[in-house]
Amino acid sequence: MNEQTPKPHYAVVEAPPPADTSHIIRKFLDISYAPLSPAQKLDIYLPDEGVGPFPVIIAIHGGAFMGCDKADMQVLPMLEGLKRGYAVVSINYRMSGEAQFPALVHDAKAAVRWVRANSKRYKFDLQRIAAWGGSAGGYLVTMLGVSAGNRDLEDLGLGNPEQPCHVQAVVAWYAPTNFLKMDEYLTESGLLPPPGFRHNEVDSPESLLLGQIITEIPEKVKAANPETFIRSDGPPFLLQHGTKDAVVPVQHSIEMAAKLEQAWGPDKVKLELLEGAEHADVRFETPENVSRVLDFLDKHLKFTK
Repeated sequence: MNEQTPKPHYAVVEAPPPADTSHIIRKFLDISYAPLSPAQKLDIYLPDEGVGPFPVIIAIHGGAFMGCDKADMQVLPMLEGLKRGYAVVSINYRMSGEAQFPALVHDAKAAVRWVRANSKRYKFDLQRIAAWGGSAGGYLVTMLGVSAGNRDLEDLGLGNPEQPCHVQAVVAWYAPTNFLKMDEYLTESGLLPPPGFRHNEVDSPESLLLGQIITEIPEKVKAANPETFIRSDGPPFLLQHGTKDAVVPVQHSIEMAAKLEQAWGPDKVKLELLEGAEHADVRFETPENVSRVLDFLDKHLKFTK
């Protein structure tokens, strides 16, 4: 779908291999959720047993806004939700090489609307939809959580305009927020990468996403910052971040959690810092941590096995 390859510092050198989903009996792959781009497709995985309606995990992959895929190994933690009775919907979206911000946010919201519009066919529970993603995917699930109802960040022409795009819970792993503070925070933490791999450069993932070097477009950076859209209420958030993340500074999740808590109250916000963990660290995907995430979703979606 996209010729760009993320620099090693921002993402893996090569795209992760495909996830092995051969054991999943009920799945529906490469379904279009919008008509504009070949990137606007999703995969559906349903629990092996049960007739629904199933609560839904919308899985959104990372890849520096420029790479990776809905079917690669990033979806494996989310697929553990099948064992607890969740449906998993893994989405692709337009990358920065195809379309700039806010196209990817439009796509994520169009996918949510599609899920709601097709709930009867696939036995989705409309009242129990969670969004879970890491890195660029963490950015997108965060935007889903804070900007529902913002017309500037929604393209109803992508389909199902009668459906809302809000979600009932968000799990954001190492999600970027204020792009202009990335290098500043990494400097504070002693983790600033060498020239050529910094965020305040013309070919950084964030500059490519916004169409210009980010230091020259502060207003556009603000318009792309999830913090800008925090309103008086929203869904429960779980934010997890590694303290040694040299790609997306841990301060982003710390500040986002604090602002969400101030706006929504402490009962709706949970911040967990993984001491010593790096970006996309394997410790996020351990059975113990994935279980904690699913416990969070169970609690806030009021789901019992």
